[in-house]
Amino acid sequence: MDSLQVTDAASAAVQKTPNRVSLESIKDKIAERVFLRPEIEPTMTVCFLKMSNGFIVIGKAAPADPENFNAELGEQFAFEDAVRQIWPLEGYALRSRLMEG
Repeated sequence: MDSLQVTDAASAAVQKTPNRVSLESIKDKIAERVFLRPEIEPTMTVCFLKMSNGFIVIGKAAPADPENFNAELGEQFAFEDAVRQIWPLEGYALRSRLMEG
């Protein structure tokens, strides 16, 4: 289980209403996912998430020691970084919808 799944499960465990931003609801809104490694720092991984509404979020990951670089983990961590940026935005949008009635 990755760190996003752990966070989502902990949140679900204390859920008292159906009003919650879930990992699944975020993933359902991702239209496109692209990973890049810049030439200037090939051990850095950048993840671009294009949401279904066209909004783009950028996540990043890089090891402190380049010898520890792992491409698969870099993509996982960069993706998680991007999703963690989406979570509060989705929370704000949900709260706005709830306030509208």
